[in-house]
Amino acid sequence: MARKLLIATAAVETPIGLTLLLSPSLVAGLLLGASLDAPAALVVGRMTGAALVSLGGACWLARNDGPSCAVRGLLAAMLLYNGAAVAVLASAGALDGLVGVLLWPTVALHVALAVSCIACLRSGRVNAGRPARSLP
Repeated sequence: MARKLLIATAAVETPIGLTLLLSPSLVAGLLLGASLDAPAALVVGRMTGAALVSLGGACWLARNDGPSCAVRGLLAAMLLYNGAAVAVLASAGALDGLVGVLLWPTVALHVALAVSCIACLRSGRVNAGRPARSLP
């Protein structure tokens, strides 16, 4: 299940990241129904794109790894990202009235990805064969 999730995340986040790098205003318009007019907003949008390309690349490279602490860490990071994405985007739509045509489908996608991360992490198969390390 983790392999499919890593592939799906790479397939979704990499093209979105590339689009943010090239045209952050397009993504903002589709998600939030607003444009990014300030140069600083464009830079932040492009930095977000770079982060998503990095996440997608890490998922793609880890797709064939067996159970390991690194895969577990990647899944935990993906869970944190997807949870934050749900909170930020849902807040933008519900509280700030920033709603583009893709906002709620994107929120639903991130909820599904977060639930999948939880399922993978709870399955125990991503860290099979390795004892849990306790903190000193």
